[in-house]
Amino acid sequence: MRILIVEDEFNLADAISSRLKKENYSVDISTDGIEGLDNALTNIYDLILLDVMLPRKNGFDILKEIRDNHINSKVIMITAKNQIDDILNGFDYGADDYLTKPFHLEELVARINVQLRKNTINQKNNYLEFGDLQLDTKNNQLICLKTKEKIEISYKEYLLIEYFIINQNQIISRENLYDKIWGYDNNIESNNLEAYLSFIRKKIKIIGSNVKIKAIRGLGYKMEK
Repeated sequence: MRILIVEDEFNLADAISSRLKKENYSVDISTDGIEGLDNALTNIYDLILLDVMLPRKNGFDILKEIRDNHINSKVIMITAKNQIDDILNGFDYGADDYLTKPFHLEELVARINVQLRKNTINQKNNYLEFGDLQLDTKNNQLICLKTKEKIEISYKEYLLIEYFIINQNQIISRENLYDKIWGYDNNIESNNLEAYLSFIRKKIKIIGSNVKIKAIRGLGYKMEK
């Protein structure tokens, strides 16, 4: 899953990013309001951590604008403000949660996990499942429930499989995959996605799963049982 941090205190944003990457989240950072809004409007983020006091555009205005543009990313406001009016304004504009500074990183991670878990399909403890395929979200492993075989996967393989499981039975375009996994401003080679999908297919086959990732001509890819 992909998270955008909009925070002008770079050291704080960097610390949050490093911690979230340990949870296998893909993270981008914006350090001012205009850049943060532009990135949020790409609609590639599952969750946005949004500071209120930002250069060039404040967090409340950003939140209002992304909701006006029907961006449904989860939003957690992070700010030094703790006035009840500010908190209520955040919720009125469409925030999902509100955390005041200073805060403990582990509390932030827990709140993020709660918000993103609401959108996760068939999650049991630390696992995502589709058919006989199980993704261990803590240990970066693929497991076949039928054969009990397991195999290690890389970070990018993990992000791709997670995205396919969450969007199971849907056709996902190449552009969507590039944006969600590599970011909207990516410069990767055009055959990079195919290479990763080839690795994933081989690993799924090795553990004996019946799940397949099919290429749909002209449309994209689909995970099927």
